[in-house]
Amino acid sequence: MRSLNKSFIYNNSLTIAFLLLAVLAIGGQTVTGWVQYNEFLKDHNKTAASLIAYLSTGHFLQATFENWESEFFQMALFVWFTVFLRQKGSSESKQLTGKEEVDKQPKNHPDAPWPVRKGGWILKLYKHSLSLSLVLLFLISFVLHWYGSNKDFNEIQRTEGKAAESMLSYLSNSRLWFESFQNWQSEFLSVFAIIFLSIYLREIGSPQSKPVDAPHFETGE
Repeated sequence: MRSLNKSFIYNNSLTIAFLLLAVLAIGGQTVTGWVQYNEFLKDHNKTAASLIAYLSTGHFLQATFENWESEFFQMALFVWFTVFLRQKGSSESKQLTGKEEVDKQPKNHPDAPWPVRKGGWILKLYKHSLSLSLVLLFLISFVLHWYGSNKDFNEIQRTEGKAAESMLSYLSNSRLWFESFQNWQSEFLSVFAIIFLSIYLREIGSPQSKPVDAPHFETGE
């Protein structure tokens, strides 16, 4: 069924809302991080950085991409795990037995996406495009986090009169992995929470919840 003739904002309001929240949060992070970074420079008798200059510092890059990395990592795993793992009673899980609509092989029809109509290797790739794109975003974010963290670490090292590390050697630095693990654990915990809480709790009107009168043992949205 085609979308009703509503405004662009109405039809995309969920995406727009979260995009705006992300922009606002990034703005808040940038300004507060800039202030904190300049306090660090001041404490070490260094010249304050402009806001534009701050955007290329390791301090900003590390803080930004270590969070993006964990978000894309947990989403990629969640999409992939829900293909073959189950949770009885959760709205985030497929039914415990039997095939569902998402398990059916795609059929070529006039309204099907272009890759489905094209077929071949393009269709094979498209069938896993969501998880693959999330994995790619995770890898890009991890590399940028790695680069930013190494840059920030070296700036601190030089300020304190210590030796800098190359990106390759920094890969074994506990600081890099501490930054990653502290974010990964929170993301995995949040996914656990929504999977588990959706068994017993409800939110009327939300597709992430089962109907309010649904029994706790009922699996699926």
